Amino acid sequence: MAGPLTGIRVLDLSRILAGPFCTQILGDLGADILKIERPGFGDDTRKWGPPFLKDSGGNDTAESAYYLSCNRNKRSLAVDITKPEGQEIIHGLLSRSDVMIENFKVGDLDRYGLGYDQIKARHPHLIYASITGFGQTGPLASEPGYDFLVQGMGGLMAATGNADEEPMKVGVALSDVMSGLFTCISILAALNERHQSGEGQRADIALLDCTAAAMTNLAQYYLTTGKVAPRLGNAHSTIVPYQAFKAHDGYIILAIGNDGQFKKFSDYLGKSWASDAAFATNTARVKNRAALIPEIEHIIAGQTVAHWLKVFSDIGIPGGPVNTMDQVFAQEQLKSRDMIVPMTHSNGEPINLTGNPIKFSRTKVEYRLPPPSEGAHTNEILTEILGLNDIAISNLTSSGVIK
Repeated sequence: MAGPLTGIRVLDLSRILAGPFCTQILGDLGADILKIERPGFGDDTRKWGPPFLKDSGGNDTAESAYYLSCNRNKRSLAVDITKPEGQEIIHGLLSRSDVMIENFKVGDLDRYGLGYDQIKARHPHLIYASITGFGQTGPLASEPGYDFLVQGMGGLMAATGNADEEPMKVGVALSDVMSGLFTCISILAALNERHQSGEGQRADIALLDCTAAAMTNLAQYYLTTGKVAPRLGNAHSTIVPYQAFKAHDGYIILAIGNDGQFKKFSDYLGKSWASDAAFATNTARVKNRAALIPEIEHIIAGQTVAHWLKVFSDIGIPGGPVNTMDQVFAQEQLKSRDMIVPMTHSNGEPINLTGNPIKFSRTKVEYRLPPPSEGAHTNEILTEILGLNDIAISNLTSSGVIK
């Protein structure tokens, strides 16, 4: 059965991560994603390596691992939107599309007749999603925004890292990823609303907004108390014990979420903590973590990771390993959930991609197309959707409008 978004067409003028991550999800769900790229340049992330995909001779191709991570299930059209002929190609495609997504600086697309008000006038049915660092309004709207910058401005860095060390960004571009998810949600909501109204609308998504919203309990900690939650590294600001501990041969995670689990843990260790007013409740443990945690650290350090994982499983409390990526993908759990997707690149080389985590009972996620080379589907798209003939395509190519 076809994916749940089959029949939806998305014109994707975004690049880097937030937008492409969003459109990969939509493509996995069946939407026809037309990736618009600047001829000769393409998506910036194509060059963000090494590592790069290798060809059969062991040489680097034009696709980096970064690019491969978020661009499957798309068709690439290389068209110069700075030229009037290129702009008309975009408008022609928009008349036959449902969604447009872009991450240009505020006002940039107006120069090419592709700003929201211009698009709305010609294509009132269209859902127009804009991703920027700071949104379409506010004093910083015109400023460029990058994931690293926004992790700092949105509070994520200040909450990450050990208390006595420098603030630390998250290991992946999480502000971009979260913004991509919020954009995806906004598009799906706008498409549903269009069923009632028949009208499109704009989704204005800002990396800073998304990062602040994603701070959830830490944001509410401040809004409720007027105080900033302490940075605690791998510990939790309002749950104890809920952190990583160093075992004899590595690190484990102990994630005790309620008092019943804590009693099981303390009983196993032969400790009277669960009957001690200083530790019996989570509220008391948070207040007295400085007394409790060193004792747990000392006990955990005396045994191996494997020992503690078995203990946690046997007594029924949450715990787990701290895996590196090779260990992540070696897990039978992920393999059984099809989270490694083998595909064949257009150059004939096999590639493994990270699977989509959405699992439907009927309308399955489909992996139809590998991440495309720049402009790989230009002729196909112009012929299939706009009905251009070989002569028209040749003229556009010779004038530099398309590649």
